[in-house]
Amino acid sequence: MGDVLAGIHATWEFESDSVLIRFERGIRTPKLFQALRERRIPHEALSSVTLSPGKRGTVVLHAVPRAGADPLMEAAAGQLKQSGDPYRLVLPAERETLAEYYADELRAALIRDGARRPWDVRDGQEPAERYLVTAPEPPLHFKAYDGKASFDGDRVSFRWFWTGASSAKWKAGDQGFPVGELHGVEWRSPEVFDGYLRLLRRDGHSAGLPQPSQVDHDPAAVVFGLGYGPVHESLPFAAAVLQAVQGASSSRAAVPVPAGVSGRRDPADVADRIRHLGELHQAGLVTDEEFTAKKAELLEEL
Repeated sequence: MGDVLAGIHATWEFESDSVLIRFERGIRTPKLFQALRERRIPHEALSSVTLSPGKRGTVVLHAVPRAGADPLMEAAAGQLKQSGDPYRLVLPAERETLAEYYADELRAALIRDGARRPWDVRDGQEPAERYLVTAPEPPLHFKAYDGKASFDGDRVSFRWFWTGASSAKWKAGDQGFPVGELHGVEWRSPEVFDGYLRLLRRDGHSAGLPQPSQVDHDPAAVVFGLGYGPVHESLPFAAAVLQAVQGASSSRAAVPVPAGVSGRRDPADVADRIRHLGELHQAGLVTDEEFTAKKAELLEEL
């Protein structure tokens, strides 16, 4: 189609096989939209298109994604507010006729490109077998209440803050998880009281022990708090990890994984971790034996 429809906070460009969504970067634009910048949504990633009345003299054009097509929406798991849904285009009510035209055009494109019947577009599709929408690209990072989370595309790392991390996490030490050891991510919005991001590990990669039921004690999770782990930082992070996990799962059988290979740590990072460990020791949060053992373990990483 190639036409452009400008709404509030976003512009949709209708291409022959996809919809290119460009988000504004204004002060009033939701921070998640600003972080996403733009997203290309293939027609095959959509199940339906709706147009409905919005608030205060607006209409909403909504392209509904298929289940399993977008790692961002999979991670969100229905927790996003309507105002933060990147698949909703809000327009002034006087543009309803124009919006209806584009809704009809997009519905026709879904039927044509997907060889779907009209009732398929209305009632939804089978879940996608793989992600069809690209997640934000790493490297990504954000600060949680109890630590800093980083993702370089291959490995998720948690570095604990001594001011927020539980003693269980401090004793476990900073963590690193190759995506090949994961089978998913659990994200609970920081906009609720007990928000968190938790990595779901595959069997055999947790020393034979189940993951702790309390997220605060789980070294494979970071917890959110007021001002920590905001949606626009932690949700794209979770989506990127999910996409990498799916990619690792699909290539695991075809690509042999070297066993027992681990890179050396940055000496400055190890020294910083030893300093934090010493602060915990002085504060009485770890015993002499735990301090000595953990320090020796960290020195072995050099």
